[in-house]
Amino acid sequence: MNTDAKILRALRAAGEGTVSGAELSQKLGVSRAAIWAHIEELRELGYDIEASPHLGYRLRGVPDVLHADDLMARLEGNRIVGRDIKVFQETTSTSDVVDKLSRDGVPEGIVVFAEAQTKGRGRMGRSWVSPSGLGLWFSVLLRPRMRPQSAMQLTVAAATAVTRALRSRCSLPIGIKWPNDILVQGRKLVGILTEMSAELDSVRHLCLGVGMNINQEQRDFPRELHGLATSLRMETGEMWSRSDLAVAILKELDVEYDRIICGRFSEVVEEWARQSVTLGHPVTILVGNRKIHGRAESLDVDGALLVRTQHGHLERIVGGEVVLEKK
Repeated sequence: MNTDAKILRALRAAGEGTVSGAELSQKLGVSRAAIWAHIEELRELGYDIEASPHLGYRLRGVPDVLHADDLMARLEGNRIVGRDIKVFQETTSTSDVVDKLSRDGVPEGIVVFAEAQTKGRGRMGRSWVSPSGLGLWFSVLLRPRMRPQSAMQLTVAAATAVTRALRSRCSLPIGIKWPNDILVQGRKLVGILTEMSAELDSVRHLCLGVGMNINQEQRDFPRELHGLATSLRMETGEMWSRSDLAVAILKELDVEYDRIICGRFSEVVEEWARQSVTLGHPVTILVGNRKIHGRAESLDVDGALLVRTQHGHLERIVGGEVVLEKK
C-alpha cells in the first residue's frame, strides 16, 4: 500500500477527529514535508482535507471519483479480491485489461475499474453502455482451482454478493434473474459477465465483469433501453457515492469467493435462492433456434439452472436467454 492510501486510511479512521502531521510522519516513516506534499496531491484530486497548525489534518469530504489508493485503503481485511486495484479514465473494456493482465501472470484478486468504457460488453455479444462517471464498470481477475463446468458458480456468487451489498443500503425490490442479471421491478440494474480461459479439466483464469448503473437519468440511456434498464438514481431519486458502493461490493465479493474456493457453494445457493426472481417461475429458455418451456426449479452443484419442462422432463440449462413468463 502506498503513502496516499496510508494517509487516507488514517484520515478515515479518525472520523470527525484529526491526525497530526507528526503522527502521520511517524506511522509512515516519511518526513512531515513529504506528508504535506501528499496532502496537496490528494487535494488536487478533489479530497477536502482541512489542515490546522495545532490540530493536524481532517478529512471533510471526498470527490465522486474512483481513486485506487482510496479504495485499497478501505479494503483492509479482504483476503483476495481487491489486493490490487487499477483505475482507468477510459478503456475499451475492463475485461480486455484483465485478460492481458492474466496472460502476463498477474496474481488473482486484482480489480480493474474504468470511469468509462468504449466497448463494454454483456452476454451473448451484446454491448453495455458505460457513460463516464455514472456507474461502476469493473472486472476482477480470479484463478480458482475448479473444473470449467463449475465456473457458473462464480456468476451465482457474484450476483449474491452484489445483491447483498445493495440490499444493505437500500430498500428497493432487488431480485436476481439467472444467470447474470440483477433487476428492479423487471428492469436491469446490474449485469455480470463471466469469461474463462481453461484446460480440459481445469480453469486457467476467470474474468468476472460487473456493470452497475448508478447515477444515470433516463436520458443517459439509448432510446432502445428505455423501460429495460434502470439506475439507482432513477429508482430512488438520489445521487449515490460510487466509491462507497465499490468498496461494499468488493468486500462482499471477497466473502463469496472464499465460500466458493472452500467448497461451500451450497451456502451461496441458499442465499441466492432467497433473492431469485427465476426459481419457481415459468420460464422460456432460448438456446439458438430452440425454445424450452417449463418451470425453474433449482440450481445444480455447478450453478446450472434445472428446469422442469411442460413434458415433465428435468432439463439442465447452462446457457441461453431466460425469459420470465407470467404465472
